[in-house]
Amino acid sequence: MTAPQLRPQNLLLMLLGDFVLDREVCVFSGSVIEALDRLGVSEHAARSTLTRMAARDLLRRRRHGRRMYFGLTARSTAVLRDGRTRIWRTGAVDEDWDGTWTLLCFSLPEAWQRQRHDLRSRLAWAGFGPLQGGLWIAPGPAATADIVAGLGLTAHVRVFRARADELTDLPAMIGDAWDLPGLAARYESFLARWETARPDDAFAARLRLVAEWHDTIRYDPRLPVEHLPQDWPGVRAQKVFRELAPALEAPARAVAAGLLDLRPDPGA
Repeated sequence: MTAPQLRPQNLLLMLLGDFVLDREVCVFSGSVIEALDRLGVSEHAARSTLTRMAARDLLRRRRHGRRMYFGLTARSTAVLRDGRTRIWRTGAVDEDWDGTWTLLCFSLPEAWQRQRHDLRSRLAWAGFGPLQGGLWIAPGPAATADIVAGLGLTAHVRVFRARADELTDLPAMIGDAWDLPGLAARYESFLARWETARPDDAFAARLRLVAEWHDTIRYDPRLPVEHLPQDWPGVRAQKVFRELAPALEAPARAVAAGLLDLRPDPGA
């Protein structure tokens, strides 16, 4: 199956997360270009990505002699740590659900289209699904304070924690709030590419694998596995990822040691 088109920025973030994050180093731009070339990203696209990320406060420029290096900012560090948690710790399925739901309801002025869009986007990323109107729901004790406060919407949002009554058809409710066929299709697509993969280039394969996994689970709310369809493909896909990614790590780092020009970053 044809691999999905991944944005150069996503691939670069995976590179930074693997080899720069929490190491207090910066990376030579030429190294980035060479690394992304192994993933099919052109030099022009790589340079443009570096420029855009610097303009968006995701990278800091550090000059050493005639060479330009790039280090992480507080913003990109937070993004990468959040992604690391989602990829390596949280997982794609919830096998230890405590039976509770987080309910969030909001009412915004009609003219606040941008704020409404931003809130819905942040809620979807946090695992919420729309139940009806301005009522969104997420399994377990979902974090909402930073989302609401960060958007300046505290006065317009109410949050509750609850358990479903026995009259509630939970599988039907889940099917209404989340696109289960769409989620399942993403996992099946991931499995079609990676379940029997035997990559030659461990460095490129690991970056692409992690980027694709992050993209696959991006909007998965980690629903209780007991209320998902039998043989949910997310369970198998997570097993494939957690076996293949560590197997590629050592050979990928061996390549990176000779490929990436890293220097101490005193401003990290």
